[in-house]
Amino acid sequence: MELKLKDLRYLVAVADQRHFGRAAARCCVSQPTLSAQLKKLEDNLGVQLIERAPNNVSLTAVGEQIVARARRIIAASEEVVALAASQRDPLAGRLRVALLPTIGPYLLPHVMRALRKALPRLELRLYEQQTAPMLEKLHAGELDLGILALPVELAGLESRELYREAFVVALPEKHRLAARAALRPADLEGEKLLLLEEGHCLRDQALEVCGHTAVAEGEEFRATSLETLRQMVAAGAGVTLLPELASRGAYSGARGVDVRPFARPAPVRHVGAVWRRSSARRTAIEAVIRVIAEHAQ
Repeated sequence: MELKLKDLRYLVAVADQRHFGRAAARCCVSQPTLSAQLKKLEDNLGVQLIERAPNNVSLTAVGEQIVARARRIIAASEEVVALAASQRDPLAGRLRVALLPTIGPYLLPHVMRALRKALPRLELRLYEQQTAPMLEKLHAGELDLGILALPVELAGLESRELYREAFVVALPEKHRLAARAALRPADLEGEKLLLLEEGHCLRDQALEVCGHTAVAEGEEFRATSLETLRQMVAAGAGVTLLPELASRGAYSGARGVDVRPFARPAPVRHVGAVWRRSSARRTAIEAVIRVIAEHAQ
């Protein structure tokens, strides 16, 4: 039988949305059209791919396996199109870029104007992803470039450091440590350390910085964003570590929060770019990361 990319896209959309209506909307077709094409695909393959029940759409075991392969086929087809487009104009077209939630909101204001000026024909599609799903989507061809904290597992990927970002300490206003010009990790002994929830690499980095200090992790509270952490600090619930960019610009005057740097050598995180070795968009990727590295700080 002849497999059609369109049908594989429909199947992947159902796998992602777990809902025929939302999958159809994503694929810009009617729900009856999508449902009929997927039933035809099942008939042609001779296996059931989707379990259909009221208010519940799920994949069969073989459906899960076929979806995994369908993602690779779709990604490869998009690589073919991207490769042809890059030969015509390597700095034009769409580039899908994901950034960590602890990087994107603070880095983008520093680099977006420069990116638009330097690469006016490049259409950047921006997403927020944590490290694990970002790497998964890079491998699957659903993203072209990831901006995250290094190091990470690089099987099949390439990386380049963009900049190093120091950590700073966010303290409640008029905290006993706010009178000091700079702090050491040991100064945080006895403090309650507020952290992001599991899955954020910044959580692990903060624990590493304070690893030899007797700080008490705030077990009763785990934040989903740096802005939530900042508000909890302002409320006097504890202290936290922030990346330096998250304490500058529009974020430098947060009410109820005092920010102090670490004494030298300050602990830092290494922010870098990651992409597939086989990517057809290498020229565009290198142009983007060059601009980011020049304007990030």
